[in-house]
Amino acid sequence: MKKKSLAVVIVSNGPGELATWVRPVVDELNKINKSQCENDILDFNLRLVLVPCPNATGKEFIVANSWNKFELITKSNSFWKLIINPYSFANWPKKGIVIFLGGDQFWSILLAKRLGYMNIKYAEWISRWPQWTDKIAAMNAKVKELIPKAYRNRCQIIGDLMADIELQSEISLKDKQKHYIALLPGSKKAKLSIGIPFFLEIADNIAKKNKNINFIIPIAPTTNKSEYLFFQSDKNPIAQYYTSKIKTIKNIKDSIFDYEIKTSKNTTIYLVKKNPCYEILKECELAITTVGANTSELAAIALPMLVVLPTQHLNMMNAWDGIFGLIGKISIINRFITFIVKFFYFKKKKFFAWPNIKAKKMIVPERIGNISPKKIAKEVLFLIKNRDQLKSMRKNLLKERGEKGATAKLAYIIFDSIKQL
Repeated sequence: MKKKSLAVVIVSNGPGELATWVRPVVDELNKINKSQCENDILDFNLRLVLVPCPNATGKEFIVANSWNKFELITKSNSFWKLIINPYSFANWPKKGIVIFLGGDQFWSILLAKRLGYMNIKYAEWISRWPQWTDKIAAMNAKVKELIPKAYRNRCQIIGDLMADIELQSEISLKDKQKHYIALLPGSKKAKLSIGIPFFLEIADNIAKKNKNINFIIPIAPTTNKSEYLFFQSDKNPIAQYYTSKIKTIKNIKDSIFDYEIKTSKNTTIYLVKKNPCYEILKECELAITTVGANTSELAAIALPMLVVLPTQHLNMMNAWDGIFGLIGKISIINRFITFIVKFFYFKKKKFFAWPNIKAKKMIVPERIGNISPKKIAKEVLFLIKNRDQLKSMRKNLLKERGEKGATAKLAYIIFDSIKQL
């Protein structure tokens, strides 16, 4: 690996953060550097450190590597090895910056201390451990106010990275006779095992009552069509609780959609591989989504959403990934954890969707608990008929969205910091 004078190390975790935070900031930083006079161009290399995260899919490395933007990418399961012996991965310049763009803020602080690098943090909700952070880029004034006065001088308000999402082209799906609804069942296997059979049945129930609705599923870059077939089959124990299945799935040529699903009840669902596909999503009237970073992305394009989290399958943790999958095979532990999650965590946590958390009030509906696809379908049909509610939701989402320009401001903070080292 070619040695360079300085390393810019980005710490991140899940697919949402990679697509909407990491890539735009990296592109902007490179753009700023290339725009300099030849003698002022900075000599640095970009490295990406993926950190442990329960919301990660395990395929983040493949996605980030396909961008060809980083000299080094370390996988999340190698994080502790990196902390113990960073030189087993690469040569590390004496000077560098570690930038937090997703995951637990402590991981970036730990890595910066281990490497002896400056630490810059993007704080969306709260800045933890400001005493160990050199520079803080805050989403808004509320974040800065929560920082102890002794460390506020380290903080600069830059705005909301999610507000900088740009539509690369204009696509029109408008049809006076058709409505478009986006379905987002998740990207991680734990969510897909429930989400695919559950969302297929929602679509079938909606189509049964209204034939003028088209369904769109944006496929996450960490997911593929074979997983949709797997999780609707008998190989997924949760699928037995639902009657909707995939009858066919085929490629589509000369279309903005990549695949067409036909359910066993003849409902058509279009799959889109392009990621992100905000140009298509913005044409939808409503999204039905699981909890997670996707609620933040939908809020950024002001797409009204119905957030669902069916908790009736929590006891089937043997279908989950990671530690839950292991302990879920022990029936006594399974029941105990299910009890704790249902009766303590869900009751204590007030909101699950990003726009509601930020607003500290319910601006998009959340349906958490023992919910049925039929009940969700009924609510969706009601919302489609009541346009004023959708307009009100969109208006409130726009109101809660942060200021634009955060990507460029953060990139300049990084660029100026490199010059000072």
